[in-house]
Amino acid sequence: MQLAQIVQAGDTILLNGDLGVGKTTFTQGFARQLGIKRPIKSPTFTLVREYQTVNFPLYHLDVYRLGEEGGAQDLGLDEYFGGDGVALVEWSQYISSELPSDRLEISITRWAANPTSNKRLFTVSAQGETARQRLEEWEATLEIDN
Repeated sequence: MQLAQIVQAGDTILLNGDLGVGKTTFTQGFARQLGIKRPIKSPTFTLVREYQTVNFPLYHLDVYRLGEEGGAQDLGLDEYFGGDGVALVEWSQYISSELPSDRLEISITRWAANPTSNKRLFTVSAQGETARQRLEEWEATLEIDN
């Protein structure tokens, strides 16, 4: 089962990883699993792009351009968390004070055995009760190497 089949309105997923590691590519696949057919583009310059699914809006946030200076407090980005949609956030470290405490965190790294490969390693963790429930439900459907 795909993660996109488990999420519900109000969920927040943080996507962490180096520049070019595949955060937007992950979001594109996630959106396809939700039935979104229109192209998914990085919202680096707009900060947020919204896509409608059958059940809820998908908010794709990319706050890279805020940089370490932050400045998200006055932008109202917190309105996208815990509400009527699912939020996927790239470069979340730049808005850490705005993030909900209940969230899934997905770290994406290049496969260490062959850094030039297209393979990626995904590490998923949960903060908060709802996120833990989502992760447990997802894990129950996967074959995971421990």
